[in-house]
Amino acid sequence: MQRVIVQADRIARMQADEILTYNVRNSRGQLVPMSSFATLQWSVGPTQIVGFNYYPSVRISGTAKPGYTSGDAIREMERLSGQLPRGFGYDWTGQSLQEKLSGSQAPLLLALSVLLVFLVLAALYESWTIPLAVLLTVPLGILGAVTAAMLRGLPNDVYFTVGLVTIIGLAAKDGILIIEFAKTLHEQGRTLKDATIEACRLRFRPILMTGLAFVCGVAPMVVAEGASAKSQQALGTGVMGGMIAVVILALLMVPVFFVSVQRVLAGDREPKAEKLAEAAPHPSTIVTREGG
Repeated sequence: MQRVIVQADRIARMQADEILTYNVRNSRGQLVPMSSFATLQWSVGPTQIVGFNYYPSVRISGTAKPGYTSGDAIREMERLSGQLPRGFGYDWTGQSLQEKLSGSQAPLLLALSVLLVFLVLAALYESWTIPLAVLLTVPLGILGAVTAAMLRGLPNDVYFTVGLVTIIGLAAKDGILIIEFAKTLHEQGRTLKDATIEACRLRFRPILMTGLAFVCGVAPMVVAEGASAKSQQALGTGVMGGMIAVVILALLMVPVFFVSVQRVLAGDREPKAEKLAEAAPHPSTIVTREGG
């Protein structure tokens, strides 16, 4: 489909009255001048006509009233637009359009992010239970992000969704720091419980330092002012709240998740050192041979 614009030569369109001299075909196929059925009249009109998709339109922009989210404003505008007479329509552009698109895709985006992290960890550890223990820390981070956004009264917009995706990776990172060391110590002969406690002790400082560094890094976004301040505050608040929750709760819940998953799903109920001790002869047993 191509848009075709037909116009007369420059000499034949210098005056408005010359339009009436143009010939068009009537219902019988005969050429008649436009002056035979049309007249020309001057009137006052707008100096600028706003168009959208080749339709005359009126552009409306605004913000939600304090106490209401942008989603509430979008739904109210759609309700009012539904009361327009027949022949009128509406469409969204700019940030509102992106919010509507991202709002319907946010659950799918979060699910795909979790699935991707799970598959990468499963390939790394060659196990299905260890990635599950790591991903159980993700709800802790999401809970912290949602709580921080609610305390500040921030809306659930596209920037907050980006913060949730970031929290998925950060929560998995803290879980890996503990589970990686616990897995190594357990393979060296430690009991599952002792290996997990020792891993928490060894990785306490790295988890605390990385979490504090990240929280300080997003602090300027939390208190941002001026242009694009709302977007920075939504992203920074979500990430900061989720990171604080992960740092505090990871050291408490990750050991519980790891031990529970290993015992319930992997069937690891007995330390490897005890298995080796049962297979070996008892130290108090003396084996003798007659005549020896």
